[in-house]
Amino acid sequence: MLPALRRSSIGPVPDRPTRPSSIARPIVLVAFDGMQLLDLAGPLEVFRAADGIAGGGKYDLHVATPGGRRVRTSSGVDLGADLAVEEVGARLGPVDTLIVVGGIGTRAIRHDEAFVEQLGTIAATADRIASVCTGALVLAAAGLLDGYRATTHWASSAHLAARHPEIEVMADRIYVEDRGRWTSAGVTAGIDLALAMVDRDLGPEIAHQVAAHLVVFARRPGGQAQFSVQLQAQAARTPAIAELQRWLPDHLDEDLTVDRLAGRATMSPRAFSRTFRREAGVTPAAHVEQLRVEAARRLLETTDLGIAGVATAVGFRHGETLHRAFVRTVGTTPDRYRQHFARP
Repeated sequence: MLPALRRSSIGPVPDRPTRPSSIARPIVLVAFDGMQLLDLAGPLEVFRAADGIAGGGKYDLHVATPGGRRVRTSSGVDLGADLAVEEVGARLGPVDTLIVVGGIGTRAIRHDEAFVEQLGTIAATADRIASVCTGALVLAAAGLLDGYRATTHWASSAHLAARHPEIEVMADRIYVEDRGRWTSAGVTAGIDLALAMVDRDLGPEIAHQVAAHLVVFARRPGGQAQFSVQLQAQAARTPAIAELQRWLPDHLDEDLTVDRLAGRATMSPRAFSRTFRREAGVTPAAHVEQLRVEAARRLLETTDLGIAGVATAVGFRHGETLHRAFVRTVGTTPDRYRQHFARP
């Protein structure tokens, strides 16, 4: 641990002059042995696609490794480097964005004091400091997340919080941006983080075109949970319950009372309710409500349907019913959620 770096990183990033739009933003992605390949490839492709769609000259992309050496990813693929981490300052000067990727290699690299200190040197002049997946643990080792909100892969959230109590860990988030510190959840969440940066830099239309170019099904907002309701639910062992869980998302606008669901599962309502709760971890009614609220969130983000129309589409009888369920589940109203997360 490097105390000097810790102290210097507390608080917001100092104001810097706005970079002229005619100058490409230098973005440095830091790689190392044992890194997760998609942690690097996902954001890199987002920025490359955005640069091309925007006409070029928007991003100046560099992959930096310790000593400028080739590195081997956790999947066994070898990658070359554009420059050494130690050369970033001398060759590029202040960078716009520093991104540290994750993977099993973070277990060793975050204990390399020379490497961690060099990250701190680069970060001191960077407008944005970011991580993908467990790259947050490397930023934390350099003290670069002290006093900030951050996230990481769900399997490492507790470890990050325990080792670094000075960080406010948002364990159930796709990505978090806090005063120039950007951190994302695991693997594909790095694509969401990079799309959000493109949105901030070049506008939502470019970000949408990039998402379409990469065939990303939907741009996920940072406040979205790392898991969908279907993934959060425990996997059912009873075939009838498992089949029902697969069937439900496509039939949310239908009558989904316990009696109806029990009939579909060919069980008595009492046996069905008991079995479903034991195997799914929640009651049938709670599971259906969670699915409906999740579907409503997608419609609020991506359509112009009114609240009543959204409610009807996902199976709530009235807009007020959606309102109450939304507040109970998401912690805000449908209107406020749309204001914050709606995509043009």
